[in-house]
Amino acid sequence: MADAGDAGRTYGWRFWAFTVFMLALMALFVGLGVWQVQRLTEKERLIAAVAARFEQPPVELPPIAEWSATDSEQFDYRPVAVTGTYMPEATVLVFTSLGEARGPHAGPGYWVMTPLRLPAGGTVFINRGFVPQSARETFAAGGSPESGLVSLAGIARLGEAIGSFTPAPDLAMRIDWVRNPTRLATVAGRLEAPVAPVYIDLPAGPPGALPQGGETVLDFPNNHLGYVVTWCGFAALVPPLLWFWVRRQRPARLPPADRGA
Repeated sequence: MADAGDAGRTYGWRFWAFTVFMLALMALFVGLGVWQVQRLTEKERLIAAVAARFEQPPVELPPIAEWSATDSEQFDYRPVAVTGTYMPEATVLVFTSLGEARGPHAGPGYWVMTPLRLPAGGTVFINRGFVPQSARETFAAGGSPESGLVSLAGIARLGEAIGSFTPAPDLAMRIDWVRNPTRLATVAGRLEAPVAPVYIDLPAGPPGALPQGGETVLDFPNNHLGYVVTWCGFAALVPPLLWFWVRRQRPARLPPADRGA
């Protein structure tokens, strides 16, 4: 009930503006929470699909004529088999810092990305594995991969995104910062076109061997549940805060002409 002393008083426009603002803020928080629930569902569906794809037997890459029309995302983390000839002279080293390594080598180093020329034409980059910085000179020219026609099986990966802060490659040293087939082709020089839209991670070789393969990480950050809790928590805070604020407001006195009889 209103106080007896509040007779002849009313709330001003600032009161109602703040109230509407707080209610709109609560609606925004609820909307963001619902959106994160949808994103959580999508991410869990993606993780399940990729995990199932990862366990499938290797398949051949699509024919070269179909590369431009192929949905590359359907091959991300898919075991594939490919046959071709290494081009060690066009090897590109991609700088990285390997943290939780599965093999004995870790820390600053490089991914050894060697083009594989396919019998029917075209090129696919092979990520032969990680080498520490101390081995850079050895693998700058390829590091003596198998010669002749070789058959390989590995994990297909989408190219890494090139951001606005990604450094430019060192063309003279053939060193890059991202495993992106299109950009790697530019760094490598003359390759037989087209270049596959995915690259292939090789599995681990003998213990201690370089390059150190088998470093594909099947891990997706999934923080959406935490975001759901955060946004819904903010939404739940609005009503008690608004109620507390309203209780502390005192209506403004009406002019005598506007008061009831």
